[in-house]
Amino acid sequence: MRLSRSRQGFTLIELLVVVVVLGILAALAIPKFQNTKGRAYAGALKSDLKNVASMQEDYFYYNETYASNVGALSFTSSEGVTINIAEADGRGWSATSTHPAAFPLTCAVFYGQAAPVGGATAEGVVHCQ
Repeated sequence: MRLSRSRQGFTLIELLVVVVVLGILAALAIPKFQNTKGRAYAGALKSDLKNVASMQEDYFYYNETYASNVGALSFTSSEGVTINIAEADGRGWSATSTHPAAFPLTCAVFYGQAAPVGGATAEGVVHCQ
């Protein structure tokens, strides 16, 4: 007399197929996620430079010159973003922004008669490279 056994659980082959399918899906999703993070860092760099530009104009209104460092502007950048004011005087200013996780991406902007930095070619237009 044979006892019939009910089938319970999954076979090893079925589990292996599921793991392979999940691996393929993860391999497709990870590069898209990395690209999204890169665009977010670039957005933060551009946004911070535009905010510095606004604060520089406020500073110029009261002091008749542009601030030569970010500390004078009381500016708080996005997390991890570093702003470097390369040149600033009464005629104009230029600055760059970087983020360690976005390396080698650097964004730059210049206003007035300041020397262009970081590939920026048009006054007031943030350029990233």
